[in-house]
Amino acid sequence: MRSGKRSLTTATLFLACACACVVLATPGAAYASPTPKPTATGSPAPAPAPKGSPTPAPTGTATPKPVSTKELEAVREKLDTLYHDAAVATDAYNAAEEKARKQSAEIVDLARKIAKGQANLDKLKDRAGAAARAQYRGGGLPPEARLWLSEDPQRFLDGTGRVRAGEHATKGLLDEMTRTQQDLRQYEKDASARWKKLESNREEKAEAQKKITKKIAAAEQLESRLETKEKERLAKLEEEAAQEAQSVWLGSGVLADIKAKASASGRKAVAYATDQIGKPYVWGAEGPGSFDCSGLTSQAWAAAGHPIPRTSQEQWHRLRHVAVEDMRPGDLVIYFDDASHVGMYIGDGSIVHAPRPGRNVTITGAGSMQILGVVRPDA
Repeated sequence: MRSGKRSLTTATLFLACACACVVLATPGAAYASPTPKPTATGSPAPAPAPKGSPTPAPTGTATPKPVSTKELEAVREKLDTLYHDAAVATDAYNAAEEKARKQSAEIVDLARKIAKGQANLDKLKDRAGAAARAQYRGGGLPPEARLWLSEDPQRFLDGTGRVRAGEHATKGLLDEMTRTQQDLRQYEKDASARWKKLESNREEKAEAQKKITKKIAAAEQLESRLETKEKERLAKLEEEAAQEAQSVWLGSGVLADIKAKASASGRKAVAYATDQIGKPYVWGAEGPGSFDCSGLTSQAWAAAGHPIPRTSQEQWHRLRHVAVEDMRPGDLVIYFDDASHVGMYIGDGSIVHAPRPGRNVTITGAGSMQILGVVRPDA
């Protein structure tokens, strides 16, 4: 056992020495340097790069792939859809806001009527109470007994006439009290109905606001994925699409037929609208610092002395329609099948409008979007 163990140890030492000799004899081999000290993160420090060599790209980052024109065009169309849907929701929001204002004013008016009617009823009750007390004090004996006991029959008869007149007055007083009470009940019923409508409109506003926020957030997220140069290319694509649509519209010869001049009110409306150029689009805004599309047109015509409906859809439904070839500066051009956008014609085939979120009030071609029709506020 001992001789065997000694033989194994000897053989092991011999083999280790032989391996060491082979390693030392290998050409180009060098002694291992001491183990490098760990960096702050625990990993060995990288070897310095030779002078003049390019700095290597960080591990795990890839050069972004350029966005093709076709892809950008798809982004533009998607943005158009999102902002169009946001515009529809904005019109619904504005309509609910306008109804809420009207109903709030009606409720305030009804509250005044209720307060006035209640005060009147209180006075009528006081008068009725006084009449009842007077009748009680003088009504202890029947008329025949009062006549027999009276020292002056004529005075009694005169008093009887006054009593009858008082009875008629009391009846009229009671009738007026009844009418006043009926009016109060009706006012309260109307106020309750308007409160319900007001709450319904508030719910519609809240729902529209959710849709607006959702659509705009989706559009902004889509745009945020683009690099700066790609955003510039996207803006150029939008401009080219608008110019192409405008060229087609002008090519129809429609501008040659548009010769009407602005009315005095129209000139004021145009002056107001063009003074807002450069201010940002904000949905639901009516100025003075920002506008949405119908906020701009409604405020422009209010400044001209002709209040018009607040929303583009109501402007389309309630204002007088005129043919495109008959339009004049100040008229409103309504766009898309759902009347979700509006601009003001300013002449020479152009409109001033508040385009969409992320854009400012600007001038563009009247034919740069799908025209639904034209309306005239001061017809």
